[in-house]
Amino acid sequence: MKIGIGNDHTAVEMKQVISEYLIKQGYEVVNFGTDATDSCDYPIYGERVGRAVTSGEVDCGILICGTGVGISIAANKVQGVRAAVCSDVTTARLVKEHNNANILAFGARIVGVETAKDMVDAYLSAVFQEGRHAQRIAMIHEIESGMNCYAKKG
Repeated sequence: MKIGIGNDHTAVEMKQVISEYLIKQGYEVVNFGTDATDSCDYPIYGERVGRAVTSGEVDCGILICGTGVGISIAANKVQGVRAAVCSDVTTARLVKEHNNANILAFGARIVGVETAKDMVDAYLSAVFQEGRHAQRIAMIHEIESGMNCYAKKG
């Protein structure tokens, strides 16, 4: 499996630790983030990973910034991305099982390295459960396409 990883300046060290952790487990990791600790703009890296995921260049993505929020918002602007910010293992598993998230995001200022590793493991080992969840993902795609299907419904 090929995993795209992106980060801003606040998460250089966390990105390096997670990348090494994944490589030791046999994953191929593609670095779309910065390796410099000088202040930079997280939307660049969120978009890069988002586009790599939706184009099929990588199978899924991991995004890390200070909180995980900004970089995931940027990635979610790429059509077809479902980036989810997590700060615990259960949520990291459920975003894959229920939401078929194709990008896991978290904050280097929010979670420690061991929690981050556990979240990555939970996310990567989880399987989308299909069923009623597939219908909801289809509904999200309809919203994303601009169909305005649900805005007026009760």
